Amino acid sequence: MMAASLLRRDKKTTAVHLKADLARTDDTSGVGQLQELLDDVLDPEKPAADTEALDWCKCLIAGGEGFEEFCKTVRSYDNATLCGLVWTANFVAYRCRTCGISPCMSLCAECFNNGDHTGHDFNMFRSQAGGACDCGDSNVMRETGFCRRHRLRTGENIPSIPRDLLLMSEMVLPRFILCIIQYLRDGYTEADTSTERDLQKVLQQLEPQISFLEELTKMGGAMRTVLTKILTNQQTFKELSMGQEENLYAKKNYDKYLSALKNSGLVSVEEKTQGAAADVTVGAEGGAGAMALLGTTAPGGPDESSKEEDQDAGQSVGQRKRVKLSSSTKDPRIIESLKHKCFLEELLFWTIKYEFPQKMVTFLLNMLPDQDYKITFTKTFVQHYAFIMKTLMKSHESDTMSNRIVHISVQLFSNEELARHMTEECHLLDIMVTVLLYMMESCLIKSELQDEENSRHVVVNCSEALLKNNTYWPLVSDFINILSHQSVAKKFLDDHSLLMLWMSFVSFFQGMNLNKRELNEHVEFESQTYYAAFAAELEACAQPMWGLLTHCKVKETQEYTKTVVRYCLETLQIWFDAIGFIDEPAPNQVTFHLPLHRYYAMFLSKAIKCQGLDLDSLLPDQEMLMKIMVHPLQIQACLSEIHSNMWVRNGLQIKGQAMTYVQSHFCNSMIDPDIYLLQVCASRLDPDYFISSVFERFKVVDLLTMASQHQNAVLDSEQERPMLEGALTFLVILTSLRVHLGMTDDEILRSEMVSQLCMNDRTHSALLDLIPENPNPKSGIVPGSCSFEEMLSAVADFKAPVFEPGGSMQQGMYTPKAEVWEKEFDPIMVVLRTVYRRDVQSAMDRYSAFLKQSGIHTGNPWPPYKERTPLHPCYKGLIKLLHCKTLHIVIFTLLYKIWMDHQNMSEHVLCMVLYLIELGLDNQVQDNKDNEEPCIEEHCHDSWFPGTNLLSNLHHVINFVRVRVPETAPEVKREAPPSTSTEACSYGQNLREAQVFSLVAERRRKFQEIINRSNTEATQVVRPKSSSTRWVPPGTPPQLVTEILEIRESMLSLLIKLHQKLTSRQNSLSASWLEDMDTSRHAHGDGITAIERILTKAATRSCQIKRSIQDICGKVCPPVPPKKNSPSDKKTMDKEERRQRARERQQKLLAEFASRQKSFMETAMDVESPETEAAMDLGASEVMESEVLYDCVICGQSGPSTEDRPTGLVVLLQASSVLGHRCKNQEAKKLPTSDEEHIYPADTCGVAHDVRLTLMQRFFKDSSCLQSVSIGWDGGVYVQTCGHTLHIDCHKSYMESLRNDQVLQGFSVDKGEFTCPLCRQFANSVLPCRPGRGTEGGAWHAPTNKKLCVLVKEVEDLQEKLGPFPTESNLSKEMELVIKDIKNTTQKKYMDYGKNPGSPDNDFLFMYSVARTNLELELVHRGGNLCSGGASAAAKRSCLNQLFHVLAMHMRLYSIDSAYNPWTKLTQITQSKEADSFDEERPEVPMLFRDVPSLLIIFVLTMPQPLRKEHFICVVKMLYNLQFIQALTALSTKFSPEERQAWSTSGALKKKAANAERSFEALLSHAISELSKDKSVYKVNAEETSMLSSSVWSPQSIEFSLQQFCLPFLRLSCLLQHHLYGDNLTGCLEEDEFSSLAVCVGLLPSAPQPSNTVHSASCLEWAVSAFDLVTQWCAEVMGLSQMQAEQSVTLLVQEPQWAAPRLLQLPDNYNIIFQYYHRKACTACKKVPKDPALCLVCGAFVCLKGVCCKQQGICECVLHSQHCGAATGIFLLINASVIIIIRGHRFCLWGSVYLDAHGEEDRDLRRGKPLFLCEERYRVLEQQWVSHTFDHINKRWGPHYNGL
Repeated sequence: MMAASLLRRDKKTTAVHLKADLARTDDTSGVGQLQELLDDVLDPEKPAADTEALDWCKCLIAGGEGFEEFCKTVRSYDNATLCGLVWTANFVAYRCRTCGISPCMSLCAECFNNGDHTGHDFNMFRSQAGGACDCGDSNVMRETGFCRRHRLRTGENIPSIPRDLLLMSEMVLPRFILCIIQYLRDGYTEADTSTERDLQKVLQQLEPQISFLEELTKMGGAMRTVLTKILTNQQTFKELSMGQEENLYAKKNYDKYLSALKNSGLVSVEEKTQGAAADVTVGAEGGAGAMALLGTTAPGGPDESSKEEDQDAGQSVGQRKRVKLSSSTKDPRIIESLKHKCFLEELLFWTIKYEFPQKMVTFLLNMLPDQDYKITFTKTFVQHYAFIMKTLMKSHESDTMSNRIVHISVQLFSNEELARHMTEECHLLDIMVTVLLYMMESCLIKSELQDEENSRHVVVNCSEALLKNNTYWPLVSDFINILSHQSVAKKFLDDHSLLMLWMSFVSFFQGMNLNKRELNEHVEFESQTYYAAFAAELEACAQPMWGLLTHCKVKETQEYTKTVVRYCLETLQIWFDAIGFIDEPAPNQVTFHLPLHRYYAMFLSKAIKCQGLDLDSLLPDQEMLMKIMVHPLQIQACLSEIHSNMWVRNGLQIKGQAMTYVQSHFCNSMIDPDIYLLQVCASRLDPDYFISSVFERFKVVDLLTMASQHQNAVLDSEQERPMLEGALTFLVILTSLRVHLGMTDDEILRSEMVSQLCMNDRTHSALLDLIPENPNPKSGIVPGSCSFEEMLSAVADFKAPVFEPGGSMQQGMYTPKAEVWEKEFDPIMVVLRTVYRRDVQSAMDRYSAFLKQSGIHTGNPWPPYKERTPLHPCYKGLIKLLHCKTLHIVIFTLLYKIWMDHQNMSEHVLCMVLYLIELGLDNQVQDNKDNEEPCIEEHCHDSWFPGTNLLSNLHHVINFVRVRVPETAPEVKREAPPSTSTEACSYGQNLREAQVFSLVAERRRKFQEIINRSNTEATQVVRPKSSSTRWVPPGTPPQLVTEILEIRESMLSLLIKLHQKLTSRQNSLSASWLEDMDTSRHAHGDGITAIERILTKAATRSCQIKRSIQDICGKVCPPVPPKKNSPSDKKTMDKEERRQRARERQQKLLAEFASRQKSFMETAMDVESPETEAAMDLGASEVMESEVLYDCVICGQSGPSTEDRPTGLVVLLQASSVLGHRCKNQEAKKLPTSDEEHIYPADTCGVAHDVRLTLMQRFFKDSSCLQSVSIGWDGGVYVQTCGHTLHIDCHKSYMESLRNDQVLQGFSVDKGEFTCPLCRQFANSVLPCRPGRGTEGGAWHAPTNKKLCVLVKEVEDLQEKLGPFPTESNLSKEMELVIKDIKNTTQKKYMDYGKNPGSPDNDFLFMYSVARTNLELELVHRGGNLCSGGASAAAKRSCLNQLFHVLAMHMRLYSIDSAYNPWTKLTQITQSKEADSFDEERPEVPMLFRDVPSLLIIFVLTMPQPLRKEHFICVVKMLYNLQFIQALTALSTKFSPEERQAWSTSGALKKKAANAERSFEALLSHAISELSKDKSVYKVNAEETSMLSSSVWSPQSIEFSLQQFCLPFLRLSCLLQHHLYGDNLTGCLEEDEFSSLAVCVGLLPSAPQPSNTVHSASCLEWAVSAFDLVTQWCAEVMGLSQMQAEQSVTLLVQEPQWAAPRLLQLPDNYNIIFQYYHRKACTACKKVPKDPALCLVCGAFVCLKGVCCKQQGICECVLHSQHCGAATGIFLLINASVIIIIRGHRFCLWGSVYLDAHGEEDRDLRRGKPLFLCEERYRVLEQQWVSHTFDHINKRWGPHYNGL
């Protein structure tokens, strides 16, 4: 009852009343009332969308105050010291590695900017999954990095909170939260129920409620404390959760919750007690394994388990049936069923059930700054961990969900304290490992590696969604995160059962994604599963491994390493047994995934390097080592096979795997451990066995025979060479790589850096990316002493970013220093690290370029040999590889084969062989001779060499060799000469003939020995023991015969003969050459140098060798190869010579080609060479007698342009608003970066002209207005050409062919676009050249003696006379077409300025304005003045002459009505007709308001062409008079009244003087008096001017102003004269510009006076009395009855001077732009755009691609580009820091003008490093904009379809 009455009263008073009641000591009545009220208000049966309840809560909580005030009050008690701001995906945050303790540390922009991070290693990043600000949390970051607000421990000085403030909150909120939970229970439906499941809808309805909770958390610490109490209080939960007995709804609601728990495979508390017994038995049987642990009580939930089975069945269609395992033997009580004891736990449960809705996540995270909450929440999260994983696996939106999970977990687990606490209290590690195991168990299949039938091993199936979509990522990421804490990692390493579990987890990945070589046809479907496999091994296996390794760095942690190594070996043994592996790998199979091997390898390496353990104590027996070695070796051989195209039928993906395996992000977790493991095996196994294994794995055993022919059972002949090269290169890498064998971290970093820089110059970021991370992410400091930056500056030079003339922009690059090339270039490291084979070539090319440049070596150098760091003592055994007979036999055989020119040998083979010899010489075995094995006799090939030492074997001569050859071989045919055979026999008796050597048999025998030694059951592996007969794979044609070859060579003699062969000189080494050897030049060079270096080294190490060398050299006789092959030597000679000649021919061809290219460039492109002006240069200076000839670039013919077959210039027409954007001010406008700054467009040239025209049109006759101004400042048409000409009919057929050519071009042929056929410059029209001479010659130029008045009359007559009307011809048709093109170039609005659009007047205005635009733009390109003179580059490409003729021809269509002809007003004094009363027409524009340059162009274009120069000059003179008087009147308005009076009187005196008409004082005074009559114009701004002009006008300043006013007109006249008559423009100083130009257009006699004496007035020349004319002009202004005086003044004062066009001035630091604009709302749609962009011309802020601002299907950027730049737009994309250019219907990415400290762009701000403005780049951009060359310089254009 009570509640009902309360509800009726208004909320505020109720709240106040209740608050008072509750504040009393006896609050029972208050409590009762409140509860009743809440029962009614928060009735969960009401629809959630009803906000009434929310309003009540707000009011009650605030206790009657306004809610806003209440928030403020509570905030003032905020005692939080953490920031804790939570953000979601795409938020921009910062990470500072200098301040971070945890790598996950992040800061919000505000805390970052308020902290001091100058000089730190920080970057800005876009959050992927969301995060929270760590400012103030000293567990995660150093306190020095805290911002100002969180640095002060705010807790101390905050007053304690009054009890009654939050009293209501404590009462109301529990009910409110319960209400939310009840809604969630109600709304949830299981996925498999028939109804359509719409969880989103439920969440949407709850949006306001959850947002309200979020709002509460933002009130600060005080409110969070209250919320924590409520959320974690178990008592409240008990009371409220089930609902009261009598409340039916609550009961049903609670049942829903229980069933949801049950369906999740989680049992609630009550059921747990009943089901416990059953549960345990299941665990005991072990049948359910991990499944049982996770609470999927297998028998308990029939519906659940059957459902899972169905799912599996569904998924396994078309796959091998999945394998289910029972693995884990952990205590089943780890993951208890969930008992929810408080609101927080149930809230989290529903958060998971609803798949982590963003709002809920944010609310839960916002509470984290409260410590009590943090601990409880983390516990709850850990309890639900298994449940989270199950939900994740079922989710359809696993990506989003993963991000939300990590968003939460990273906040919890980055804190070491908390993670340790959870490990101890909640078994966090056990839970994580078990959960991961369970997850992977869901997608296992039988492994097919090795023994397909009987294999018991299971691996993950990489094509399963779980792996393909990286669903496991959040769990693995958490695991890696907690392992980064030392205390947690140590717990993990201590717990042996956990380690065992982990190893079984890792073994799921061992051998996954098996590749089987396709031998017959190409695979149908290339599977891409390898991405998943590599990602899984890296993330799930390698990263946890690196995490653990970071904690095994010191002696104290030895035990851990030993344990891990022990378990690795156990698991490996289990694996070998499971796959049924004995000793031979299965053929044609390879897997790149051996994580167990790699764990073993990396822990071994750490143990030796950092913990001082002894290697032998960690190694297994020999047999195990032999097994361990097999699979990594198989991978190395397969890499070589893949590169030899043996796997080509497996598709491209196998190449992808081979590349990924060595790629920088993977190599230190894949190939490096593999190579290291092989090095360890090699150092401990018998070297002969190892070497033979290598050659057998690489399938080149058959090739290693002395015979010139052989059969290879396994390789095609074209694969033999690359495989042999592969095998030798592998051996070189194996014996010379020291990455894990004793190099320090600094040395490793250095060698990695050098090898990357040698391949190519690199940018800083590319280098960071390419250098394998020393496991912990690359921070500024790589562990160890030397930082990345220091190392970089030690090995490389920085090349600043530059421009290439083509316009392509370079980034800042690092390039190796000279001494690095000289001393540190290591080709072996380069080979190991290259993903693409071409990079090795690139490194070698750069190396040889360096050698040439520094004059060290000019030929084709060989890879240099590099000294190695000494081996760690543990690995000394590796050297035995280089000193074993098997290798020496191989080396000997190969040297012999190369010398004999056998097939499939190559320079690379020789190079590697020599490298191996040299390695052997540099690494001698130190042990004594006693321990040589005594059982030498029985070895089959000891007859080859006496011992194992390379030095002694080098000079050992081998006489005969028995070989098995095919019957067809040349060796078989010959009969042995008797002498030799007898010799052979006698020899044979002595030495039992040096004979056949079979690697395979050798290897088998060794294997047998080792096995017997290990006392294993050798019976399993009995193999034929025969040593002389080769072990032949069954099925090969055995027509082999045994032959004996006579060799009589030693390795030394072969080397010397090879030296002769390479130098092609018989006696290349004299006997004494060793003495006069200069060792310094040996480091770099080709094969000859390498052999000399080896001989020198050998000689210095042993006197015996020195003697042998001298003997062999002393014999200096031509080599005696076996008789059969005697021509071989000649052959090599020929070969060499042939090569030499071919090389010379090639050089010659290249040189010829280069010179041709150069001449083409000079003629075609007119590159900077003003001397070579071709006839087609339109600014030609000489007078041409004959017609101009044009070359057609399509048909190549040369000839004049005729009426019937006109020639045209290739031109590009584009609309331009560059002129309109000019301002008065020289300074560029600043880009606004705060709300206070603005850009006002009112002062631009375009706006000023618009205003002027509109004003005129208000008062004057339209047709007259349209001749008094120019348009085209905005949207004018600019015409430019590349200077090439073509026949117009040729052009048409060219366009046809383009139209039919379906190649995707960057331009649209339908719009008439094409590229110039010669220089490929972009163009869209052809401008016809008129027939006849190029420029007017002879008579037209003749200086005139006629009187001025005569000329004036002639001009007038010319204007009356209609020119001959053009006859209909091809030429005139083309001209009309061009006019049409010109009109189509710009938009309609830029053409129609008249009152009646489309009228002739309008057309007339547009036409002459095109001429004006082009003249003005040329002026701008010349720097705004004509001081530089000459035909500048712009003129060279200019087509103004042609353009004028086309326009003039078009303008002949309009004749000026003689009554209105301005010429008469310029040159005659007309009797002013009395205005007739019926003459309603508006007056014409007074002469003083007209734009003089426009009049000039009108006159020139409307008079018959060609115009005589005398007439042109006459026009200019008359117009100059007008311009001068305009200057005077404009100036007079700026005087103060007193000054005006003074000038008027002083000038009046001069009127009497003789030259009064040419004195500015007289004319000024006359004008002032005329304009001061009755309605004086001067009344307007008398008040203003008197205030302004403190400066007094002196004659000098007046003179200067007049000259400035007249200059623009003079410049235009000169330019026009230059184009029409070909007159040269003379250069001059800026101060002399006026006089120089006046002389040029004939206003002054040509003898130039000293600059200071030139007066602007002295250029005047009047046809009639000046004073009368001025009176007449002034009278026109005075006679305007309609106009106010101020409007007259506005029109009088014209502004002819404009500064050069500039783009906006940008701030130096990009962050200033970014911070202001990336959150700024768009002015049009009021939303923050997803892709904001800025116009760099006018500063407009627009949405790129935003649908919000689309109009008629056109997006905002395109619209803006049309409106602001007449279809040219330059936009800076805020979120990407790059600039895009829109030009018409195309766009291109221009690049960035902001570069980081290393001179690099950061597109899309991926790296987030601070960026700074690169002035040069910005200037180039501005330059391209002003010169309209975007189309030519930028190459990559694409259509934008109005979508930008």
